[in-house]
Amino acid sequence: MAQVLEFKLPDLGEGLTEAEIVRWLVDVGDVVVIDQPVVEVETAKAMVEVPCPYGGVVTARFGEEGTELPVGAPLLTVAVGGAAEPEPVKATAPAITSATASVSAKAAASAEAAASAVSAVSSEYSGNVLVGYGTTGPAARRRRVRRENPAAATVTAPAPAPVVPAAPVAPRGPVPVISPLVRKLARDRGLDLCEVRGTGPEGLILRADVEAALVVRERPAPAVTAPAPAVPSAAAGERIPLRGVRGAVADKLARSRTEIPDATCWVDADATELMTARARMNAVGGPKISVLALLAKICVHALSRFPELNATVDTAAREIVRLPSVHLGFAAQTERGLVVPVVKDAGGRSAESLSAEFARLTEVARQGSLTPADLTGGTFTLNNYGVFGVDGSTPIINHPEAAMLGVGRIIPKPWVYEGELAVRQVVQLSLTFDHRVCDGGTAGGFLRYVADCVENPAVLLRTL
Repeated sequence: MAQVLEFKLPDLGEGLTEAEIVRWLVDVGDVVVIDQPVVEVETAKAMVEVPCPYGGVVTARFGEEGTELPVGAPLLTVAVGGAAEPEPVKATAPAITSATASVSAKAAASAEAAASAVSAVSSEYSGNVLVGYGTTGPAARRRRVRRENPAAATVTAPAPAPVVPAAPVAPRGPVPVISPLVRKLARDRGLDLCEVRGTGPEGLILRADVEAALVVRERPAPAVTAPAPAVPSAAAGERIPLRGVRGAVADKLARSRTEIPDATCWVDADATELMTARARMNAVGGPKISVLALLAKICVHALSRFPELNATVDTAAREIVRLPSVHLGFAAQTERGLVVPVVKDAGGRSAESLSAEFARLTEVARQGSLTPADLTGGTFTLNNYGVFGVDGSTPIINHPEAAMLGVGRIIPKPWVYEGELAVRQVVQLSLTFDHRVCDGGTAGGFLRYVADCVENPAVLLRTL
C-alpha cells in the first residue's frame, strides 16, 4: 500500500529563510525518482533546482509559480511504496471548519504518532534534499510577504486556538538595549522602552528604533476633513516588490548603515607604473593579468600589515573578531542586480589565479548560476566602480565585514612627477571602514600603503 510523504522546502544553507517558486519541473501524477529535481526556486543568493528525497508518484503540489515560501513549508507530496491516485487539486488549502477548532488530545496524539511514522519511513530515503548544500537545521523564519491574491496561498492554515481567559500581566523583563545613549534619549523624551520594538540582532533596540517611536508618538492626529476625491491608481506610481536579490541587497545595505558606524577616507594615486607593469606581464605570453587581480593582490598584502580591517564585530559578545584568512569579495553588476561573489583564500593565490577566478565568478554571475557558497563568507570587499565611468564614491560596507576598498576609473590627468608637471594615469582610492574595529590612523595607514603599491609596484616585492 502506498504511503504519502510530504516534502518540505529544505534549509538551503547560508542563512536563507525563504525562496520563490520560479518553475515547477513535475506535475501531479508524474513519477519521480530519488534526488530528481522537482522545482526551480530563486533565493536571495541564487537560482537553484531542488531535488526530492523520495521516489514515487507526485500527488500534490503546494504553491504556484511566483509564490514565495518559507523554509519548512510543504512543497509537494509523494506516494511511495505503491500506486496512488493524484489529488484532484494541485495547490488548494483545505477549508477550516468549526470542527478543526476543537481538536481533542487523543487526535493530537494520533497526529504526533503519524508524524513519527512518516519520519521513520523518510529515513529510508535520500537525505540529499539539496545537492551540494547541507540541511543542518531549520533556519529562522522571517515574516511572510503578503500576497494580493489570498486564494493563491497553498499552505494549510493551522486550526484556531481555543479561547482562554487572559492571564495576569507578568512583570516585564529586561529591555534589550546596549547603548546608554539610546537609554538616555528615551528617558529624556519620556519614552517607555518596553513599548519599542527593536530591529537589531536578537531584538536589540537601536537609536533608529527610538527615534522612529518618538516620531510616531509626536505625530499630530489627522484633522477630520471631507473625503478626498478618488485618485487614479496610476498616480501612486509603479510599485516594485523588494524581494529576491534586490530585497536581499536592500536589507543588507540598510542593516550596514544602521549598525555600523562607518567612516570614509580617500586618496589619489599615480597608477602609471602599475599599468606599465601589467602591460609587461601580459607581453610575455600566458594568461592575461587583469587590473582587478593586481589590486586584489595589493589588498591582500595590505591586510596582512593591517589585520584590524580583516575582521567583523560580534555585537552580542561585544568583541572584535580578527579573521585568519582573506576571503575577498568583489562587486559585480548583473541583470538580476548587484551581487558580491567571493574569492576564497585570496591570500594564497597568484595574480594569474586571481584573474582566472574573477573571470569565472563574473561569468557565472551573469548566467545567474552562482551558488550560496559563492556569495557568502567574504571578509573584505573590493569594489571597482571605475567600470561605470566614475572617479569616486563612498562605499557602503558589506555587512558583516569591517571595510571596503573602492577604486575609481584610471584616466590621464595632470600630475606633478619628479618635480615636473606631466600627464599620468591617476586613480582615486576610497576606503570605508567600521570605526569600531580601528581608528583613522590604521585606516589611513592601510589606504596609504595601497596607494604606495599602486604608484610603485616594486613595494610588493618585499612581501612576495
